[in-house]
Parts: sequence; C-alpha cells; structure tokens
Amino acid sequence: MISVENLTKIFIQQNNEKLFAVKELSFQAEKGEIVVLLGVNGAGKTTTMRMLSTVLKPSSGKASIEGFDITSSPAKVRSNLGFLSGDTGLYARLTARETIKYFARLYDVKESVIPQRINELSKLLDMDDFLDKKIDLLSTGMKQKVSIARSIIHDPPVMIFDEPTAGLDILTARNIVNFIHDCKAKGKCVLFSTHIMREAERIADRIVMIHAGQLLAEGTWEDFQKQTGKNDLDDIFIEFAKQGEGEESNGQL
Repeated sequence: MISVENLTKIFIQQNNEKLFAVKELSFQAEKGEIVVLLGVNGAGKTTTMRMLSTVLKPSSGKASIEGFDITSSPAKVRSNLGFLSGDTGLYARLTARETIKYFARLYDVKESVIPQRINELSKLLDMDDFLDKKIDLLSTGMKQKVSIARSIIHDPPVMIFDEPTAGLDILTARNIVNFIHDCKAKGKCVLFSTHIMREAERIADRIVMIHAGQLLAEGTWEDFQKQTGKNDLDDIFIEFAKQGEGEESNGQL
C-alpha cells in the first residue's frame, strides 16, 4: 500500500523565496485499489510521484511504500515499486529485450528467472513481433509497452503511473488503461495521476483532488456527487477549487 502523511516539497527560487510545490499532502492507497491523483497542470502531481518513487526527497512529512519509508529505505521502496510516466526515456540503441533485461538486473532479478519473465511479459503485452528490434525503430505504442515491461519486470506490488497516457493515440492509451485494470485485478496497489477529468472518472476507485500542491477533496465519484449536488466532474472539481480558495483567503489553509 501507499501511505502519505503531511508530505511537503519546497523549492527555493532565485530570489530566495519558497515555492511550495506540495504542501502537507496526506492520503492512502490500498491493495487492489486504483487511486487517481487529480489536478490541473502544475498542481503538484508529478512532484508527489517523484517523491514517492524516491527521485526527490521531501522537505517535510513522510510517506511509505509497502511499509518502507521513502527517505530512510529508498532501495526497499524501489524494489516494491513500478513507476511509469508518459516519457518513455528508453535507450535507442538497445533492443526491447536488452532494455527489459537491463532493468531486471537493476532490480536484482535473478539471472535464471529473467528469460522466463521477459517471455511472460512479451506474451502479456503482445511484444513478440518486436522484442528483438531496436528501440529507435519502434512506434510510440511499442515503446510504451517496453516501458511497462521494464517497470514491472520485478513484479512489484505497487504501481505508480504519472500521466502515462499523455500524448498517446486512443488505442495505445486504451492498452495502458487495460493494463492498469489488470494490475488491480491482481491485487496490486495503483496510483494514477492525470489532469483529464474524464479519465479519472472512468478509472478511479477513489479520487484525490489536489490544487496548488494541497489536498482539495478525497473520495469516490458518488461521494463527490452527494457533497456538491453536481454530476459533472469538471463542475465538481471547480466547486472544490472555489471552496479551497475561499478557505485560503480566510487564512484556513
């Protein structure tokens, strides 16, 4: 599972002013659950994801993946985590198989197990036709499949998706969404970030709304409908954002 408690990230600007990219954010995601981190661009979603994946250190607060603290046990966190973003960041000169094998070794997967795992993932993601082609010869959809395979080669219990469908065609995006539902079906804990309201509505078991790095609201689609009396997620988000701005102006945030 994922546990986040008062997580904060401050960046110091050139004028020495503090920029709160994430401010005292708290939420949880359980096994067998898809939690969507929803917010407009610049809301702090990616910064949150990078802290959870140990790429960034939090300024304060704490978080854990499968009980391992992201600050004190980063190696344990990474061994229990699969991370996928819209930016594939693959090595162009390697083949798909070589890329997956490289990441398997980074994750300390046993050498004797690696060929079997690659074959399993190739079947799962329909990669047999391009498994031995170089990355720079692959389509965007093929590259995204390679990115998925490298992210789950160690079979992690927790998956984090940072806007993985951004810029993808509808078929490739659907493959990603189907894979996310497969992760849930296998009992994995899934955290998915997006700024697209309709995407959150279709995928989420629970939604964590953030704005300007802070928690706006948390709950199910049905919870939000009851709280606001609105049936459109765009309208619901705007309603919560207005409430948050009102509280901030009253000094309550």
